[in-house]
Amino acid sequence: MDTQTEMEPFDLGPACREVARLLGGIKDDQLSGPTPCPDYAVREVLAHLVGLTVAFRDAAAKTSGPTTDTPPDAALPVLPDDWREVLPRQLDELAESWRSPAAWEGATRIGGVDLPGAVAGLVALNEVQIHGWDLARSTGQPYAPAEASLRASFAMLTPPAVAGSGGPGGTDAGDAGDDSGQAPDGVFGPPVDVPEDAPLLDRVVGLTGRRPDWRPGE
Repeated sequence: MDTQTEMEPFDLGPACREVARLLGGIKDDQLSGPTPCPDYAVREVLAHLVGLTVAFRDAAAKTSGPTTDTPPDAALPVLPDDWREVLPRQLDELAESWRSPAAWEGATRIGGVDLPGAVAGLVALNEVQIHGWDLARSTGQPYAPAEASLRASFAMLTPPAVAGSGGPGGTDAGDAGDDSGQAPDGVFGPPVDVPEDAPLLDRVVGLTGRRPDWRPGE
């Protein structure tokens, strides 16, 4: 049986708090700046977070409706004017929703796709954590996710042959995305080679197709 669907629930709170901390450091004149996501400026990464925090919150509650049944739109997400008030609240709600053991049990739906609850929880963590790195790097802020959160992302993103060979995940967690063993698609690209002795955050970032040394204008 898939080890990820049997995992114990873990707290998304540290990842959500770290991203919420970044929001106060984002200036209005940085919203149009570039990010490691080639098609997204800072405002689109923020808008993506606004949407996904609601979708994964509702997925935790097994809610069926537009927020969980609608596939991702190909159009760029639009940032609401009140994002500075809305997004911190939604990050709190997201973390709280996944503190319920029931969220990790059975199946749920997200983006029009049925997933085991435990897999959806991992995907939610990864989305928040990686897009937090995008924002931090794009706006020149420090970023320090909890090691436990990074290890969970690493395990989810690492191909099974690598994860099973003693990587930080400690398990064949690369099949968290779907039955083919691939991580879920999103604003992520093919993995970038990162040295095995690089910091864990850099290795996680590389697995999502990002260069750990990316800076605006590069």
